[in-house]
Amino acid sequence: MANYFDVKRDPRKAYTRLAMIAVAVIVFPFIAAHFGNSWVRIMDLALLYIMLALGLNIVVGFAGLLDLGYIAFYALGAYMTGLLASPQFAVVLESFVNNYPAVGNSLVWLFGPEITQNGIHLSVWFIVPMGAAVAGLFGALLGAPTLKLRGDYLAIVTLGFGEIIRIFMNNLNAPVNITNGPQGINMIDPIRIFGVSLAGEEGSKSTLYFGSFAMPSVNAYYFLFLVLCIAIVFVTVRLQHSRLGRAFVAIREDEIAAKAMGINTRNIKLLAFAMGASFAGVAGAMFASFQGFVSPESFSLTESIAVLSMVVLGGIGHVPGVILGGVILSALPELLRYVVEPVQQQLFGQVLIDAEVLRQLLLGLAMVLIMLNRPAGLWPAPESENRPITDVDEPLRPDAEQLEKKPTNSAIAA
Repeated sequence: MANYFDVKRDPRKAYTRLAMIAVAVIVFPFIAAHFGNSWVRIMDLALLYIMLALGLNIVVGFAGLLDLGYIAFYALGAYMTGLLASPQFAVVLESFVNNYPAVGNSLVWLFGPEITQNGIHLSVWFIVPMGAAVAGLFGALLGAPTLKLRGDYLAIVTLGFGEIIRIFMNNLNAPVNITNGPQGINMIDPIRIFGVSLAGEEGSKSTLYFGSFAMPSVNAYYFLFLVLCIAIVFVTVRLQHSRLGRAFVAIREDEIAAKAMGINTRNIKLLAFAMGASFAGVAGAMFASFQGFVSPESFSLTESIAVLSMVVLGGIGHVPGVILGGVILSALPELLRYVVEPVQQQLFGQVLIDAEVLRQLLLGLAMVLIMLNRPAGLWPAPESENRPITDVDEPLRPDAEQLEKKPTNSAIAA
């Protein structure tokens, strides 16, 4: 299963399987829509979690840096979208005017009267790269003081960073109301593509119309998130097979040996933190636009652990495994929500245990059993990915391979 999509070993089978998966994911929302939009919405959130898991896989899977505060970068992207694509910025300016008149009046003069009334409503396509850049910057800032930490110590520091960001978001409502505190930011603008709102226009009941063709809003977001996931997968796979990706693996396997071989471990670690964080910033911007609302409860430690579990359960360092883990851990709890109560009714004639409690119990039990039986994950990385035998950029020539296999005359003479 590890080489299921190995295009070098068996390209025909690999491309056939990829084509089958592509057809399945394209057809899925149209089939699932017959059973209600909730199933498509579940997959929308699953795709967001896959983006997060792929970003964390760079830090944990490739570079071997245990990060328990990864959800903080998700929060940064979401709150930046909430601040720059909603009426919230007008509230910020009003708070400055009331508490710091000199600063507030300067900002009002700078931004103009329209923004003081309605806030900033930038296009999400301007906010997404900004969110990725800001999250990447904070990722590097987090990585800088933790360069000499490893294992449990690194996990504790990153955990603290994630909690600090969440607490800041929860308390930045006084004296200047920036995040609106525990109430969160609402009325966030939906994503627009060529002027078409993916949330549907007013009075359309969350439906997009293209001439005579109609599509539910959740389907439109599904295809957008799917395209973003494919782009992130492409970048991740290219990264994995590059010199930088092999430097990540070298640090993960033995940092001292990597440093002895001339790898600048400091810069490589900072790059790992920044690149992983930038993916979370993009996912956060998409989440805020999709939900139309953000609050600190969405970025708790539980979310960080859930994303880390996706990476570990699927297969650390293996992109298809991480995608599988993301789909299972994001969609399976929701699937159990609809199954638990009917099964109890059929077996016992009544609901003995609440569905919310039992589904978490079953999910935890399933994870324990999987880790006991497959400690490397459901879809572990093949050995060739973890320890490449040759330089991918400069493969050995056939004559060079022969020279390696056969001893030279001088060697025989010696």
